[in-house]
Amino acid sequence: MTIHSPDHSNDLSHPTSVTVLGMGPMGRALAGALLAAGHSVTVWNRTPGRAAEAVERGAVLAETVQDAVAASSLTIVCVIDYDAVDAIVRPAADALRGRTMVNLTADSPDRARATAAWAAEHGVDYLDGSILTPTVTIGTDDAVVIYSGPEEAFAAHRATLAAFGGATDHLGTDPGRAAAHDVAVLDLCWTAVSGYLHALALARTEGIKAKELLPYVEGIIKLLSVIAPIFAEQVDEDRHPGDQSDIVSVAAGMEHIVHAAEARGLDTSVIGSALAVARRAIDAGLGGDGISRLVDVQLKV
Repeated sequence: MTIHSPDHSNDLSHPTSVTVLGMGPMGRALAGALLAAGHSVTVWNRTPGRAAEAVERGAVLAETVQDAVAASSLTIVCVIDYDAVDAIVRPAADALRGRTMVNLTADSPDRARATAAWAAEHGVDYLDGSILTPTVTIGTDDAVVIYSGPEEAFAAHRATLAAFGGATDHLGTDPGRAAAHDVAVLDLCWTAVSGYLHALALARTEGIKAKELLPYVEGIIKLLSVIAPIFAEQVDEDRHPGDQSDIVSVAAGMEHIVHAAEARGLDTSVIGSALAVARRAIDAGLGGDGISRLVDVQLKV
């Protein structure tokens, strides 16, 4: 079940003390949003100089992780990956005991579950989370931050977490569920971005400037927004009609791209992988199905 929190981003009636570990761009944005919402914020970073902006806005810089954690009942962690999380928080296990840790570091679902298990062993209430929008959205209506883990922990800190703005969703008690959403969405994002950049490279080999291609790219983006909900319905219903376009025709189009790119000496690994999946479907007798059938084909690899 998804729980959507109300917007308390401008509600100063429940100020609290919050610790933020990690002063990279996103950590600074999180600390800034908390300060703007009227909360008392303690910060820590392995390189203290990165905390200067938050300190200038009113945050307190702790000398050690243990001091930072001890300053608040709620600690938010946002660093590069879970190896960094482990290196920072595990030595502070005693200080975290009886407190809540919200980990907004991106990594895999299994790493999230492992960290949740460690937290439980050490008496730490744990929520895992993922930020699905860039730093500039934090504290605005455009932010999207998702969480998973114990509902009671989320409910206890929901008003504080709402300072980050926009959608603040709890996706269930499985601590890996937020990370699973994150990696799936980023799979789409970076595969699409890689495809776009490859398209610009291919266009350049034919003397086409990126701005010349842009209107047609924007048309494809609009088309994707139309077909995304259609594919979602087809996949969930296990129904893959090929009456409008089937895998055979899609594969033919991919082959044209591969041939054109190879002729210009471009790397075809991304589009080649997509073509390989389509060919496996055709070899399995599924060529007449719609392209949404490729979800099943990939699951059987």
